[in-house]
Amino acid sequence: MDEVTGWLFDVYSHPERGVVLWVIADSGERLRLRMELPITIYVAGDFKLLRAAWIFLTGKVELARTKRRDLFIGERDVMQVTLNENNDLAHELQSQLPSLDYYDTDIPITLRFIAHTGVYLLGRCRLTLNREWVQTIQALDSPWQLSPEPIPLRVMELSPDADPAFRTPTRLRVKTGRGEYFINMDPQRPFLISLQADLRHHDPDLILTNYGDGWLIPKLADIEINRDRERATQIRKANSYFAYGQTIHRGAQSHLFGRWHIDRRNAMMFNEYGLEGVMEQSRVTGIGVQEMARKSPGAGITAMQMLTALRTGVMIPLHKQQAEGSKTLAGLIRADKGGLIYQPTLGVHRDVAQIDFASMYPSIMVHHNISPETLGKDDPMQGLIPQTLAHLLEKRLKLKELLTDLDERDCQVKVMKQRAAALKWLLVVCFGYLGYKNARFGKIESHEAVTAICRELMLQAKEVAEELRFEVLHMYVDSLFVQKKGLKDKQDFEPLLLAITEQTKIPIMMEGIYRWVCFPPSRQDTRISVPNRYFGVLTNGEVKYRGIEARRRDIPFWVKKIQLEVLNCMAKANSLDEVANYLPEVIEIVIQAKRDLWNGHIPLEELVITQSLSRALEGYTSPSPVAQAAIQLQAMGLKVSPGQFMRFVFIRGKERVRAWELGVDAKTVDIKRYCAMLDRAVSGLVGMFEKEEVGLGL
Repeated sequence: MDEVTGWLFDVYSHPERGVVLWVIADSGERLRLRMELPITIYVAGDFKLLRAAWIFLTGKVELARTKRRDLFIGERDVMQVTLNENNDLAHELQSQLPSLDYYDTDIPITLRFIAHTGVYLLGRCRLTLNREWVQTIQALDSPWQLSPEPIPLRVMELSPDADPAFRTPTRLRVKTGRGEYFINMDPQRPFLISLQADLRHHDPDLILTNYGDGWLIPKLADIEINRDRERATQIRKANSYFAYGQTIHRGAQSHLFGRWHIDRRNAMMFNEYGLEGVMEQSRVTGIGVQEMARKSPGAGITAMQMLTALRTGVMIPLHKQQAEGSKTLAGLIRADKGGLIYQPTLGVHRDVAQIDFASMYPSIMVHHNISPETLGKDDPMQGLIPQTLAHLLEKRLKLKELLTDLDERDCQVKVMKQRAAALKWLLVVCFGYLGYKNARFGKIESHEAVTAICRELMLQAKEVAEELRFEVLHMYVDSLFVQKKGLKDKQDFEPLLLAITEQTKIPIMMEGIYRWVCFPPSRQDTRISVPNRYFGVLTNGEVKYRGIEARRRDIPFWVKKIQLEVLNCMAKANSLDEVANYLPEVIEIVIQAKRDLWNGHIPLEELVITQSLSRALEGYTSPSPVAQAAIQLQAMGLKVSPGQFMRFVFIRGKERVRAWELGVDAKTVDIKRYCAMLDRAVSGLVGMFEKEEVGLGL
């Protein structure tokens, strides 16, 4: 027998039996291996139906009678079905006897593998082999290590010179660790031969593309792009679906075997935390890198809950079986209040500290043991949800601590920030999935319990602050803005942080101290402030803002750029009193920006507005600008779907908008409309300073 050590690169089902493993060995070899992995499912329900299922399966699979735990019901008598081959027998049984309860039937193969072996994706492992067959496999590290040994990936980037949805590309840019170059795409046969030779020469582990999912990879169907030559590229169709109050469009997907493919244009959160973040999520969730890049963090939390269930002997139901308990109207109002939000004190305030509870909702779930099966029990065991989140929460907090101590110029900072951001998003969505109607282990009462505890802890934090003579200017779910005359340094607020942590048992951290922060009024009623909109300047000169135009996707880049230029100009003031000295410069910035726009000096790309198509075109009775842009594209023979992002520019005339992809004449741009958008964005920043008698001078 041979022994190999290396990184577990990928795992997927073999068409006949067991799984295929790809390992990047310490020697640098990329090894394709096979391993037996029996698949076990469980069936429960009416005795007569179970007997019919037993008869149907007898002689085809291994059957046994046993007891297993349902998270909500407890111990159940179940039929255990062990499938030795990757066949469709389980689906046949479900279609013939749909009234039975099915468990562990749709678990991703990577999760079964991890639960069976204890070896996580991208982790170091030691294997003993009999030719290509794995006899034993042992984990050499843990996904919870703060600094895992980096996997030595070979990456090839492929990107066309145009968006293929609107113009046929003529050249393909190829970038590897050895440099970059271009390949002419016409004629097609020499192009395919050249690219095939490059793939064989570089043998990349990851092909990172622009427009690869729906355009490039299908175009390469005639060449060997998979490292596993027994498998063809897996193509998944595009679809649109409704979630979290909005329509989301997911483009077609192209998955490879033996190497990864990620389309940056079709990867859900890739711009948020990059490849390092995707790999971090893959490590802790057990979902393959190609899948994780295209899925939401919610899918990652679901996978983690499944892994916890598999490790602890809890069966995973095919469908959620628990409905929300009945409540009176008064009971519903008491229970379903959500997070605590205070109306901020209107105006501009100096020397304000923002303090945030660290991952408050997940911390509550872990520390208060909130899980569907623990509700209403006096001294329960640690629930499935806290077990799932405990290591994740600990790792994220430790990464944040390490980042606090690192110099910004340290080469580790970028990677650690991406990893921390990826873990943050998993923790952000875990609360929503606790009450999500289709979550296997979700229960709305658990969701309500978390928000109830959160509201109580926020009130306790407020009371502690006020007892120490701080004024609480604003509270928003898990953060507080506090002020005390004469206090402006970080150490001045340490006693408050310690007192709140001691009272609530949830760590609270200093987010930053503002030289000044503004809570602007509502545009509908200037007498009241808006909870989720503020902007200010920290003591280090950094600007921070929420809810203003610069944070919105549907605002053109030009408006956001000038708004931030204005805010950074105001940030040059060393104190609130000095802001007035910079307002003439603010006025000049706006005047010059408008002059540049009128003179045609602003690139048209900076005027593009991006909005999502919220429904099918026939669903619009009065087409909005985004719908008008979609209608224009459809008229040109291009397919548009709900959830797709449309790009357009406002123009003069009856059309009002022009789809960006159809070309925009700079002479037709509605300059007055863009100037009005800029005025609105800038007045939202400087308007409060007039009321504070700083003196705008307009």
